[in-house]
Amino acid sequence: MVEAKQMVDALTRDRQGSAIAVTAVLGGISLIVGLALKALAGSTHASGTEAAAEDAKPATASRTPFDHSEVNEDEARTMLRAMVAATMADGLLDAVERERLYSALTTAKIGEAGREWLDREIAEPADIDQLASGVSGPEQAARIYAAARIAIEPDTLQERQFLKMLADALDVPAEAVARFDEELSL
Repeated sequence: MVEAKQMVDALTRDRQGSAIAVTAVLGGISLIVGLALKALAGSTHASGTEAAAEDAKPATASRTPFDHSEVNEDEARTMLRAMVAATMADGLLDAVERERLYSALTTAKIGEAGREWLDREIAEPADIDQLASGVSGPEQAARIYAAARIAIEPDTLQERQFLKMLADALDVPAEAVARFDEELSL
């Protein structure tokens, strides 16, 4: 599915909340990148070192907090899979969630192949190990987690457990998880 970036943008734009409203200007992936960098800023890695915070700093002076140029289609597809898996964490896809997903397809002008991909992903969502495999560093891990967190309002025990297990598998620091929750609850 080559439209992963458009789908992530559409799903993120569709999310309600003042912190998310900025996506109308920035785009969904840009927002995810910005949230991930902000959440990682000042965090210490699970090992107790400052490595995650150092890795979270921009690689070049010209890079902005919302620079999404490092996010390729494969990572966008993983973000999308994380969003679907988070949506399915409670084992149910209610009518509102289904409408949101399919509305995002329409908004992103994604055709039948994208709909078929989404149907397969809903029928058999990625597990946490699949989502965490291939993640190459703390920034990418935070972006994948941010995508999953943006996709849902964790109002069930299963959704909260999914997010905790995903954060653990991705090695996202607890301080960063708390920052995501704080930003997204505004």
